[in-house]
Amino acid sequence: MAVGKGAVLELAVLGSLHETPLHGYELRKRLNALLGMFRAFSYGSLYPCLRQLLANGLIAEETPEENAAGTGTQSALDGALPLTGRRSKIVYKLTAEGKERLHELLTQAGPSSWEDESFGVHFAFFRHTEAEVRLRILEGRRSRLEERLEGVRTALARTRERLDSYTLELQRHGLESVEREVRWLNELIDTERAQAVRAKTDRAQAQDAEPVPDDTNE
Repeated sequence: MAVGKGAVLELAVLGSLHETPLHGYELRKRLNALLGMFRAFSYGSLYPCLRQLLANGLIAEETPEENAAGTGTQSALDGALPLTGRRSKIVYKLTAEGKERLHELLTQAGPSSWEDESFGVHFAFFRHTEAEVRLRILEGRRSRLEERLEGVRTALARTRERLDSYTLELQRHGLESVEREVRWLNELIDTERAQAVRAKTDRAQAQDAEPVPDDTNE
């Protein structure tokens, strides 16, 4: 899939199915909760994405056998339609190739992962992302927002005299929102760095604690 909105949706779908197999309705609800927080999510884009993932072998379909009082299964064996007239729900699950593709997407820490379209989705799956990659994404996002802050402050200083009070208040609100996210990112980055230092210290202590081979008997 091309890098961009399609790649963001691909990551969201694969990451969600990595947690557990889901049928279409459950997947739509999960994606709406995930993507709806960060960008507009169109259900119309989901099924073309699923068809492409199926064609690429990244996900597979399963149809659970109907077992309501045995009517569904027995009717199918008899060559008749199930008495309930209801179709089994198709469940989507990740394949081995899909897990590899998800890992590939989660290792990407370039500018595309810092943008508004994709940062939130990458962040949602940080628990599956390596610490070094998490830190690069957080630092990149902070850098991008700091650039945005500088631009907004410069523009506000130039146009302050020409803005009405409501437009000025809206500009200030946007500025405060970005400043708040930068502070949040600073806290996350400090935490990630502290965890990296602790992990390095723990590894060093574990190596020091390893017994030294005794060569005196050779």
